[in-house]
Amino acid sequence: MSRVVLADTGPLYAALDPSDMHHQQAREQLQELARLQFDVLISYSTLLEAYSLVRRKLGQAVALGWLSEMADAALINPTPEDYRQAAAKVAMFADQSITLFDATVAVLASRFGVRVWTYDHHFDVMRVPVWR
Repeated sequence: MSRVVLADTGPLYAALDPSDMHHQQAREQLQELARLQFDVLISYSTLLEAYSLVRRKLGQAVALGWLSEMADAALINPTPEDYRQAAAKVAMFADQSITLFDATVAVLASRFGVRVWTYDHHFDVMRVPVWR
């Protein structure tokens, strides 16, 4: 899976919200990913986190429209073992504010051997290869 990135919530949200500090960067990166013919995988846990963020910050109507757009996305479902490993990763980095969402993405990236498309420095802390 060399032409695949696993999306974190940050870029997904930033691409949608023009007021986000990473909006322009996220839009340009989406174009670059398409140009390079990368597939963008999204875990169901990331979809849930991003939907909640969009709904809270941009409203129900925008969130429903975004969710409709995500219907054709390449979605993957973490396994129970992925969640167990993510919980262990959160505990391993207890001095950091790493969420279970991010730890799950880190575990999935490792399992699939792909980089994470993110703006979150916690992936660097967890030593997960990132695509920026």
